[in-house]
Amino acid sequence: MAKELATQLIEQLQSAGVRRIYGIVGDSLNPLVDAVRKTGGSAKGGIDWIHVRHEEAAAFAAGAEAQLTGKLAVCAGSCGPGNLHLMNGLYDANRTGAPVLAIASHIPSKQIGSEFFQETHPDRIFDECSVYSELVSTAEQAPRVMHSAISHAIGLRGVAVVTLPGDIASLPASAPTPLWREPRPASMVPSADSVTELAEAINQADKVAIFAGAGVQGAHDEVVALAELVKAPIGHSLRGKDFIQYDNPHDIGMTGLLGYGAAAEGIEDADLLILLGTDFPYDQFLPGTRTAQVDRAPEHLGRRTDVDIAVHGDVLATLQALMPLVAAKTNSKFLDQVLKKHDRLMNKAVGAYTRKADKIVPIHPEYAASLLDEIAADDAVFTADTGMCNVWTARYINPMGTRRLIGSYLHGSMANALPQAIGVQSAYPDRQVISVSGDGGLSMLLGELITAAAHKLPVNVVVFNNSTLGMVKLEMLVDGLADFGVDVPDTNYAAIAAAMGFHSVRVSDPAAIADAYRAAFAHPGPSLVELITDPNALSIPPKIKGGQVLGFATAMSKIVLNKGAGEAVSMARSNLRNIPRG
Repeated sequence: MAKELATQLIEQLQSAGVRRIYGIVGDSLNPLVDAVRKTGGSAKGGIDWIHVRHEEAAAFAAGAEAQLTGKLAVCAGSCGPGNLHLMNGLYDANRTGAPVLAIASHIPSKQIGSEFFQETHPDRIFDECSVYSELVSTAEQAPRVMHSAISHAIGLRGVAVVTLPGDIASLPASAPTPLWREPRPASMVPSADSVTELAEAINQADKVAIFAGAGVQGAHDEVVALAELVKAPIGHSLRGKDFIQYDNPHDIGMTGLLGYGAAAEGIEDADLLILLGTDFPYDQFLPGTRTAQVDRAPEHLGRRTDVDIAVHGDVLATLQALMPLVAAKTNSKFLDQVLKKHDRLMNKAVGAYTRKADKIVPIHPEYAASLLDEIAADDAVFTADTGMCNVWTARYINPMGTRRLIGSYLHGSMANALPQAIGVQSAYPDRQVISVSGDGGLSMLLGELITAAAHKLPVNVVVFNNSTLGMVKLEMLVDGLADFGVDVPDTNYAAIAAAMGFHSVRVSDPAAIADAYRAAFAHPGPSLVELITDPNALSIPPKIKGGQVLGFATAMSKIVLNKGAGEAVSMARSNLRNIPRG
């Protein structure tokens, strides 16, 4: 009996190292899912089918797996609505540079173009969120399309989409399978002229500052060595935190609305700012000082701020070529001043809620985050929901060089943390994985708790329940608007999780947080810790601008007029200690 095309395509994925596919079964997808079944699952060297409750979660899970492993991860959706649900998670994966292959099954091939039931055009729809998107029209063409999709996803670090009509997938395989050989990563070496230009600029500058992004991965020691050589403080983006903050005596924190520490002052007061492997999108936080930028993607150079020196190359290769050309600086006055400011801000602004907070009710979210940092494993993986959970994890979770912290940092989607944790835990069943979820984000894809329970994944869900969309509330207040439409109904997520088979606990007493974490992390199955946190605890940026203060003050006056003084006083008390001074 001839091999089915679906079986041939699944074998191609196996040869590329794929061990699981995230998705929901549907009629047009059935031939492919049956081919997965025949592999016997990962226990027999085959592929597991991870049954999620929403295809958006499938794409987020695959994207998270790809980020952590660096390997190809796969998700799938049935025709029409099924694969359309993949869209949000695929946007996130593509923007993050995660090698993901999405299989979008299609209506019967003879019906395409007739406005058939559930008809869409996936080969067109996914163009904007992929590096490759192609329709399979024949069994003979299919293996080459699959090979190209795998090559594009891995080589270009993005999403590849294969649109596969169900009837085509059921045909006999009729073409040979292309041989798969995974390419070895290559280094992007900069031109000698651009390195010389950068070295000359560094040697001429009195005050040098470095701002590092995710592109410094693998170059931690070289970045710190350059900073020591030229007495430069190092700020970082949120995505760069994992790769540069740890073991870094020059660290001055993050800039931006989620930021902390002295990064804003450090990069603004420099004579030369060096952007290393970062495409930081918020140009309002980038100063107009003389700027050099190093990036392996030439299209990133100068697109956020004017760049005087553009270096096209990997950060590691650039620094290896640069260091011998840079003269050591002896004057550390600028560095010392910025580090002193950073220490003061860390102990006043960022550390404000973590001191003497074990008796304050409602729970201060910063205190809960600081305890999470203390109790979590040294190699834990944290996934953070977009919103205030991004703030608390960015400020209080220490990467250590062994932990990872991921989120929807470039796409900014809600509800990412739980499905990303499912993807990471599926790839690393013995590693501690913690989903830091907001009540708004968790409730959006609440059904994925069933996924964790069904697959017996030991995911730890920590829910910061403040019954409000905190980041949106802050945005409204900064814009001078009274908060409206941001309230979330008071919901007992611990009770819901318990009904699904989770170890769960609801915590309103801050003195009980530590024990709740320890019990949850020791549990062999899925767990959920729900923390009832202060809804008025907002993120105060490390550098407050006049317009922000005016907007906040204007909004507060509206709150007093519309809701009474009680809420305004409560909000002021919750945030007053967190306003940076000096």
